[in-house]
Amino acid sequence: MALWSGRFEEGADAFTQRFGASLPVDRKLYAQDIAGSKAHAAMLAAQGVISDEDAQAITKGLDGIQADIEAGAFSFDVNDEDIHMAIEGELTRRIGTAGARLHTGRSRNDQVATDTRLYAKARCAQLMEANLELRHVLVQQAQAHFDVVLPGYTHMQHAQPVLLSHHLLAYVWMLGRDFERLAAARDAADVSPLGAAALAGTTYPLDRHATASALGFSGPVPNSLDAVSDRDFLLDLLYAASVSCIHLSRLCEEVILWSTAEFGFITLSDAYSTGSSIMPQKKNPDFAELIRGKSGRVVGDLMALLMTLKALPLAYNKDLQEDKEGAIDAADTLHDCYRCAAGMVSTMTVHPEAMMAQAKKGYLAATDVADYLAKKGMPFRQAHEVVGHLVLLCDKRGCDLDDLSLADFQAESSLFEADITEQLDLRRIADARTTFGGTGSSAVREQMAAVEAALAADAARL
Repeated sequence: MALWSGRFEEGADAFTQRFGASLPVDRKLYAQDIAGSKAHAAMLAAQGVISDEDAQAITKGLDGIQADIEAGAFSFDVNDEDIHMAIEGELTRRIGTAGARLHTGRSRNDQVATDTRLYAKARCAQLMEANLELRHVLVQQAQAHFDVVLPGYTHMQHAQPVLLSHHLLAYVWMLGRDFERLAAARDAADVSPLGAAALAGTTYPLDRHATASALGFSGPVPNSLDAVSDRDFLLDLLYAASVSCIHLSRLCEEVILWSTAEFGFITLSDAYSTGSSIMPQKKNPDFAELIRGKSGRVVGDLMALLMTLKALPLAYNKDLQEDKEGAIDAADTLHDCYRCAAGMVSTMTVHPEAMMAQAKKGYLAATDVADYLAKKGMPFRQAHEVVGHLVLLCDKRGCDLDDLSLADFQAESSLFEADITEQLDLRRIADARTTFGGTGSSAVREQMAAVEAALAADAARL
């Protein structure tokens, strides 16, 4: 029998009961539900609403239920609508009348919001930890291959030479911003709805500050209507997860490209590759592709909750039952993606010679040749045109800039001198970019120090 059945003459239809049940999803929040109930019971006793004996019985009974759930010895009843009713019903069966007093002064509305906030806080912390581990892995690869040169791209065309360490650190900074978004989502969840009851508060002398403190919240939500209807903190979590999945999809796209025969920049570990059922030679980057693909799933979870909340009137509505499945899915998916990406990046083999071979294609020295002329007084736009003529000459001859003779250069401008050949060394070109945030080795070392300081600071926040 449902805990709200007193108002009804007929039982729920079997289909609608199944359709309206959230237990298959929210049973994952059993630990949060039990923690909230224990804090509520202790507060009720402290306020004289229930006896100390009842509070002790409730706590002991809840501990037993949690132990049974975690041991796999708890039988969830298909007739239970949600985790709250499943636990409260079983508690009352075990300890009698004291269990029936647990719900005094609260509603499932504030109860579910409390459970969800506790879950979001804990999950954000776990995601932040996994994010930090992936950033460490990227930094380790950057340190191990600090001086490796590869072509930088714009429009997927060769642009300028960059250090691989610089390229990898770009993803570290992206993930650092994701860490901040996850931290903000954790902070957004860090207020307690417990005691707001259905929507208007309660006539019982509840101490909402006490329960908030007992559950590790920074304080109670100040408005009871907002307390039971707010799901912005889940949007924050879903948005943070979506952006981070987009960043991971960008990283994985490059891993996929780099592992092709056309690039040959890296070889993925066998542990992070699969084969083909028909082509014996294949070594496929399936896990990078899966991470790239799962980004759509997480973004879809965000879109679903946005549409669920659109135009939803105050306060609680059953629509909000749809808030948890997508958030849990997105958090689980992102956590798995972080772990997979960290393993994949940490075990991949880098091929510096292949990167340098590609860097020698596509006239990557062209900008520096133009800068050479500009530093000698030629307006940069004119220098740009001169070097464009030289590149066209190379196209026609089928050669690169470093194959041209001094006479070829001087035919385009008398400002070219014998030292122009020094401007064509790719490692030197990369190393010359010493401005803050540039790809020169001194600038990247400075950047590496900043990254390591940021990682240490973020680790201290966990």
